[in-house]
Amino acid sequence: MTRDPWLDNLKMTLVTLVVIGHALTMMPKEPITERIYDFVYYWHMPAFVLVSGYLSRSFTWSRKNLTNLVTGIALPYVIFEGLLALFRIKVGHETGIHDVWLNPHWPMWYLAALFQWRLITPILKRHWIALPLSVVASLWFGTEGSAFFDLNRTIGMLPFFTIGLYLHDAHPKVLEFLRRSHGREVGAGLLVGIFVLAAWTDDWTSTSWLYYSDAYADFGVSPTEGIWIRAGLLLIATAGAFGILMVVPRQDSWFARMGSASLVVYLFHGFVVRAAMYAGYPEWAHEHGAWTMWPTILGAIALSLLLASRPVAGRLIWIADPVGSWRRHLRARRADVDAAPAA
Repeated sequence: MTRDPWLDNLKMTLVTLVVIGHALTMMPKEPITERIYDFVYYWHMPAFVLVSGYLSRSFTWSRKNLTNLVTGIALPYVIFEGLLALFRIKVGHETGIHDVWLNPHWPMWYLAALFQWRLITPILKRHWIALPLSVVASLWFGTEGSAFFDLNRTIGMLPFFTIGLYLHDAHPKVLEFLRRSHGREVGAGLLVGIFVLAAWTDDWTSTSWLYYSDAYADFGVSPTEGIWIRAGLLLIATAGAFGILMVVPRQDSWFARMGSASLVVYLFHGFVVRAAMYAGYPEWAHEHGAWTMWPTILGAIALSLLLASRPVAGRLIWIADPVGSWRRHLRARRADVDAAPAA
């Protein structure tokens, strides 16, 4: 299958931002660290979800697709939700970890949500009315809320997944514009605007709103006020998502080729971040001040590149996607046999 360098650049950029965002949780609460954290969280996961929707647009309820959904999404979720819970208990000596698998723990909520989004993709694809309805669902669900299987985030971020589903079909010129080089100025302008806005996050909302993981009542606001805040966040996140789509390179490169390992980076980086927390990194950062943000960001980038490198990802993918890895191994063996010259 021919890979798309633009998509691979997007995937690697966004999963690196995921690692950076999680690493920044260990930083002291200084104005500059909070601003950069808010800037990233305004749009990086919405963009990640949008790209997931774009890559899910061909999903149907065929036996093959449903089997792949179970083996490629549900199975890794079961494996890594359990492994991370065990890691937190045995290595971090954490207590109070409960509802494993039923209430996804950080950062495995994404796999649980992706399973649900992909399962309803054929319904979402039946009519474009699903797009405005997904926005209504996101706004409304915040008035109720449910942590079960992280439905708060699943429904809260549903509009981004639905946008991704319709991105290719909405209008050919939209996707063409996003891919063209002259769109980079527009994309950069959108991201700069959000960076400026991030300085005033606490004036109209709070960082916790950016996770889409709580009901409006948890923030002490009325349903009406919560709907307005959520609507504003959806608009900002969509602008940021389109901004990064316009900014990322279109050319093939070593970085783009790492995009195929985004699942490995996502699933394994949490163990390293947790280990750093247990080793006292947050205390060290708080003791030394805001400048520690820069080596933390560089370390997060290095971790992403290491996990996505061929020698590392090629081995870890057997844990991240055991069934898919075995299938690819069998196909490669059959191809070698077919290509071998007859005796």
